Amino acid sequence: MNHSATLEADYIMPSGEQIHIRPLEKADLPGLEWDGEYAHFRKLYQQHYENSLSGNTLIWIAENANAEIVGQVFLLLLSRQGEFADGVFQAYLFSFRLKPAYRDQGLGGFMLEMMEGFLRERGFRFLRLNVARANSLARRMYERHGYRIIGPDPGTWRYPDQYGQWQTCHEPAWKMIKKL
Repeated sequence: MNHSATLEADYIMPSGEQIHIRPLEKADLPGLEWDGEYAHFRKLYQQHYENSLSGNTLIWIAENANAEIVGQVFLLLLSRQGEFADGVFQAYLFSFRLKPAYRDQGLGGFMLEMMEGFLRERGFRFLRLNVARANSLARRMYERHGYRIIGPDPGTWRYPDQYGQWQTCHEPAWKMIKKL
């Protein structure tokens, strides 16, 4: 399976600021930490980047004119758990975030539609995601874009932090899906 992430686009914010969306490069990894806010995901980001080299995960960033990463989105195309992504018909969107100053201005919807189009062009029929139950704004955005809740998810998962210590995250979520 080779689904390269060559897709790039520009988005003009209501303020006139131009945002460039492009595939993640290895040199961008420190920027995903957002000035330390997500440093605890350093090893996780590295693992996803390495997985992207095989084409099973694709990662895009949104950057402003100062080359500051202001958004990111990861697509899992193939996972061991077919519920998420089977590599053919269903993909899984995760780690989709925007810095607060870039929210509620259409950028998130633009990036979501960009991912959906990318998947449709490659024959995928469904896009799955989880949204934190506490994040009602994101849930409403997904619902406006045609996603529907298919059930609850306990949202418990583990990851190695930047020091190699295993951490447990508990973030109850809603499973959502959209037919593309």
